[in-house]
Amino acid sequence: MAAALALFYKLLPLYITVALGWVAGRYLQASGKHIAGIMLYIVTPSVVFSGVMAAPLSTEVILLPLLVFTLCSVLGFAHMRIARGIISDGSASLIPLSVGTGNTGYFGIPVALLLFGQEGLALYIVCMLGTTLFENSVGFYLAARGRYSLKDSLVRVARLPSVYAFMLAVVLNLNGFSIPDVFTPLFDNLRGAYSVLGMMIIGMGILSFRGLAGNPRFTGLAFFGKFVSWPLAAIVLWWLDARFFGIYNLAVYQAIFLISITPIAANTVVIATLLDTAPKQAAGTALLSTLFALAFIPVMVALVMP
Repeated sequence: MAAALALFYKLLPLYITVALGWVAGRYLQASGKHIAGIMLYIVTPSVVFSGVMAAPLSTEVILLPLLVFTLCSVLGFAHMRIARGIISDGSASLIPLSVGTGNTGYFGIPVALLLFGQEGLALYIVCMLGTTLFENSVGFYLAARGRYSLKDSLVRVARLPSVYAFMLAVVLNLNGFSIPDVFTPLFDNLRGAYSVLGMMIIGMGILSFRGLAGNPRFTGLAFFGKFVSWPLAAIVLWWLDARFFGIYNLAVYQAIFLISITPIAANTVVIATLLDTAPKQAAGTALLSTLFALAFIPVMVALVMP
């Protein structure tokens, strides 16, 4: 329980950052759409690139993002089928992003550092890249299909640089290259901007704290997928591999489980803002999930990762 209280205390600055984002949007007319573009096309690819470059790569480690990407995709498609039957407005196309991924970067990285230390953080970031790949490929495509044609959606996906940053970093890392020391402060600063701007954009999307849930069917399905389906999938994977296959160790299982219990991704709000697809619905639900996670994550960590 002491660990749960320490984690609860550690998360408080993230909520202050959300509140500052709300102040910026409400009183300073800060543009969430402009910041969303900077996040998606500059900051996120930089964080992906530096994270892969710093990771000790092996065949098993390289396959981890693909494993997480597969889990995200399966969960996203399954809940999208449900959403099409119960949600009649355009926000249904955001369900795969809301469920399949999570706030693994802005929210999860500080938590992983607290739980796992620097060595475990690198492994967590490699697993986290699977959610980033999902966000910037399948998740973005499904969200765009709610507003754009098949061709336009594919073109928009092809323009996203995070996937290319991941592949380039893998090639360079495996060939013995590393980031020159002179650029280390730059990438450190970009990681800081990744967390701060990512949380602030949630606050910017909330012009009023009334009616945060928006469409209750969207919010209910997003919460069920994110806080029930994803953790159950992570636990089943943990049990199957530990019981029958033995490919990975406890550190990997814990990293994937932490990914599964993070709140709805701030990048869902980023993408919804860029596509102009129910951005207020996305922001309200993401904020509610972030508030819920303040209590949910410490409890789940205490129960599953004592």
